[in-house]
Amino acid sequence: MQTYWGIDLGGTKIEGAILSAPSPDAVVIRKRIATEADKGYEHIISQVARLVDMLKAETGYQPDRIGFGTPGTFDPRLKVMKGSNTTSMNGRNMPLDLEKALGTAVAIANDANCFALAEATLGAVPEVAPDYRCVFGVIMGTGVGGGVVFRGHDGVPFVQNGLQGIGGEWGHNILEENGYSCYCGKQGCNEQVFSGPALQRFYKDISGDERNLKEILARHEAGTDPYASQTIDRLLEYFGRAISTIINFMDPDAIVLGGGVGNIDLLYTEGVERAKKYVFNNGVIDTHILKPKLGDSAGVFGAAML
Repeated sequence: MQTYWGIDLGGTKIEGAILSAPSPDAVVIRKRIATEADKGYEHIISQVARLVDMLKAETGYQPDRIGFGTPGTFDPRLKVMKGSNTTSMNGRNMPLDLEKALGTAVAIANDANCFALAEATLGAVPEVAPDYRCVFGVIMGTGVGGGVVFRGHDGVPFVQNGLQGIGGEWGHNILEENGYSCYCGKQGCNEQVFSGPALQRFYKDISGDERNLKEILARHEAGTDPYASQTIDRLLEYFGRAISTIINFMDPDAIVLGGGVGNIDLLYTEGVERAKKYVFNNGVIDTHILKPKLGDSAGVFGAAML
């Protein structure tokens, strides 16, 4: 039987899944174990091998290929990982090391690309744009990122990793000159404007109070806190600017908003209205701006679809 194997390799947990068909309803097994990243790179590889052995033992299936969603990206020129917050992965040829440890061919992509691929193939997009040619997946949470999926001439979707492995890296475009400093070395990146921590930092800077984003949103909706309203207005305005750049240079059929900030309903109404001011299309946006459908399954399902 044809099976689809995916591993979502996170900083705290590793999740594996086997699908019997490319469908969210075809899960044979899902299993999680701790990453134990503090024990080093070789231990992470051994944990992956342990999880794969568990999946084999419990199902009796053998993989022909395994897809991996990872933090950071694999640079296809330098043959090393880069930009991972699990820092021990950086500078290592993870695909080669995984293939040696598992005795199986692997495919690897950034976790945001896996999110985009999952929602494009199994999630929100097929319901509204089944004949899509391009989908952009946005992550707006603790960090900000993105992934790009195209449908090839053969009808098969593929992730656009790019020449340097940075395809879809939307989170680190400069949005606000002289804004908050980012670990990437720039200031005012998308991530430092409307990620959850950046919005909370902005609120604290203007109000003197420390509140989480859920509280800030509730205070804005209640109309009781002008600082909260200023923070949410900042989110909507800068989201509109940032999302317009995706539409202008890619014109995707759909954009799916993932991550905790992506749960804010105002993004799909007022946020889209703000974007209309900046889109080079006479104020018209026909792009589907969608909530994700797969929840925390997106990472492992997208890895399997690789």
